[in-house]
Formats: sequence, C-alpha cells, structure tokens
Amino acid sequence: MAGGPFRFGVQVTKTGSGAEWRDRARQIEDLGYSTLFMPDHFDEQLAPMPAMAMAAAHTTTLRIGALVFDNDYKHPAILAKEAATIDLCSDGRLELGIGAGWMRTDYDALGLPYDPPAVRVDRFEEALAIAASRGIEPPLRVSPADGSLVVWDRPRCYFRMQAAKWALTYGAPLMPGYTGAL
Repeated sequence: MAGGPFRFGVQVTKTGSGAEWRDRARQIEDLGYSTLFMPDHFDEQLAPMPAMAMAAAHTTTLRIGALVFDNDYKHPAILAKEAATIDLCSDGRLELGIGAGWMRTDYDALGLPYDPPAVRVDRFEEALAIAASRGIEPPLRVSPADGSLVVWDRPRCYFRMQAAKWALTYGAPLMPGYTGAL
C-alpha cells in the first residue's frame, strides 16, 4: 500500500485558558507532531471548530482536525462550510474526520434519538454525499469502484436543502470514522 510518511498526532480535549491553548498548540508543533486532533463529544471538552481555528491561527505547519465529528450533531452542509473555511484560513492544514455516531451518552445529553446502526450509517452516507457536493445539486458521492465523484443516485431521506451553497472548496483529507460500537 503506497502512502505518505508515518506521522504522529496528538488529541487534546481541554485547556485552562486561551493562552494555555495557544501555547499548547505551539508546543505540539515545536515537538514535531503532525496534527492536533479534537474529539467531538459533549462532556467537559472544548468545541472542536473554534479550538481548531485558534490552534491553526497560532501555528504555521501543524495540521488540525477532529477525530471525529459526529454526523448527527450538525447538518452536513454547515459542517462542510465550516470545514472549508478553516481549511482555507489555515492554508490547507485541515484533516476532516466524520463518523456515524456511537457514543450514546452524547445523544442522551443532547436529547437526540439514538437510532439503530443501519439508520445512522445510512444518514452518514447521505451526509458525506452532501458534504462532497459542496452545495451543488444534485449532490455527489464517491464511487466505490474508482473513487471518482458521481451523482448521488438515492432519494434524500434525512437532510433537506433548498439553495445552500458555499463558494469555498477544500482539499482536506476526509477520514470516515467507524467503530465496533455502532
């Protein structure tokens, strides 16, 4: 399997202050780590998007990302637009991880239904198509045959969009998240 160099990242969940967060991001970069990752859970953690944006603003080479955004917490068009903005403002240093959702305590804390795995995975596939389309209608999906983008060939079941578009494009690597706890 061909690939890039082996890299090391750090996942950080919280900090005591803005100055401490800024200094921690710089320290992670200075120590030679590739990426600063944020989780997307609802306990005593920082919100990933603003924390990633701040870390990117105070570093120059450190990649930033989430392991992983839960698909059910945000409409995929909103997540994609925010990700495209962070990728642009960080000069292409975003690594975008998205998953179908697995941590039941998060769903309970938010009052969201914890649907069966098949429903969450189906909704996740639809969200990926919307995110990949960048607001273009009809949405696109990744072909399992060759990895190219092709027209989403299933009716939308979970997400509605009228005219949402975002002009930004991004080249962020997409990391689909899966776990045995689906």
